[in-house]
Amino acid sequence: MRKEREATGLFLAEGLKFIGEALDQDRAPRTLLVGMEARPHPLLDRAKAETIRSGGEVVTVTHPILEKISRRDNPQTVLGVFEQAYTPISAITPGSAPCWIALEQVRDPGNLGTIIRTADAAGCGGVILIGDCVDPFSVEAVRATMGSVFAVSISRVSVAEFLAWRHTWPGSAIGTRLDGSVNYREAALQSPALILMGNEQAGLTDELAAACDVNVKIPMRGRADSLNLAIATGIMAYAVTDALSPRP
Repeated sequence: MRKEREATGLFLAEGLKFIGEALDQDRAPRTLLVGMEARPHPLLDRAKAETIRSGGEVVTVTHPILEKISRRDNPQTVLGVFEQAYTPISAITPGSAPCWIALEQVRDPGNLGTIIRTADAAGCGGVILIGDCVDPFSVEAVRATMGSVFAVSISRVSVAEFLAWRHTWPGSAIGTRLDGSVNYREAALQSPALILMGNEQAGLTDELAAACDVNVKIPMRGRADSLNLAIATGIMAYAVTDALSPRP
């Protein structure tokens, strides 16, 4: 539950793949829950050892307990409880990546998780959550990241904090709007780029759009008048990173 995550600063990740991604990022579980039917596996042995080495606890549990914790009828046999990690916006180093993603009031946990995964795949520096966004450490969002929640920098700020910080950004700030005046492939960009995406229903607000150097649009060539937020963010992330990344 969100109130418990906020009170404890912890979150749940399911499955050995997630556990392995965390271990590769030096993030050992605080608690490792292992189902009684879990099969032997070298990664499971590593997870147990690193959990204990870091002062965590390994607990063997029954299948019904796994079902209750994960809220699934067919749960993974290994679950990990981890500490949440937010990057203060003041600690962001813009030049460490060609592109960063900022999301305003994103509401859908699946969208947010998919965007975090896409940011990881595209080589973006991190994801900045602006205003009242869905919890990136909810079970649904974490599942959608497919483990990238451990690899991607996540920051959370108010609109006022973001606007004050945005003036320090050394590269281009790019808004995406249906009424954008420039095709997303034709915008003049300066690295590092900061992509601003609005919420699923209303899009980017006028206040944040005004803080951008340019507002671009992704052309709709069929009957659909808009794209899913995660899809649109993926298109923008790859377009921008391809444009700004050094060529071999």
